[in-house]
Amino acid sequence: MTRKALLAPILIASAAALAVSSLGAWLTVLGPWYRALVRPPWQPPDAWFGIAWTTIFALAAAAGVMAWRAAPDSASRRAVIVLFAINGALNTLWSVLFFRLQRPDWALMEIGFLWLSIAVLMWRFKDWSKAAALLLLPYLLWVSFASLLNLSTVRLNGPF
Repeated sequence: MTRKALLAPILIASAAALAVSSLGAWLTVLGPWYRALVRPPWQPPDAWFGIAWTTIFALAAAAGVMAWRAAPDSASRRAVIVLFAINGALNTLWSVLFFRLQRPDWALMEIGFLWLSIAVLMWRFKDWSKAAALLLLPYLLWVSFASLLNLSTVRLNGPF
């Protein structure tokens, strides 16, 4: 395998993870509206979210590279890209709904699709690379936790 063939998936996955995480960070406005929300007492400090998401995106990029390399054919490699693109769009959409539109109730409905997109990635990758699928487990667990946090926010503050 050529050096270009080895580096290209790493560079592409890294750039995609950086783009989605940067967009999500830009969309996350912790301004007066957010500060006024009643939040559950078990919510982690805001600073922990950046650490969690940085870790999750790094693991997702690694999973993408592993799945790309393990994919049996070009159609499967295209599926890796399409599934991650859908996931990135859903991840970004949640931030738009929750922070920009200030609709945690809509974000709560959307987060189910985000969770499902992660589960589909894991299911699709398991036959090619169990390690790639497992690298996405923290992402699935974090979004599960975020779903409960989102639900609590809606219950404590609704209607919106």
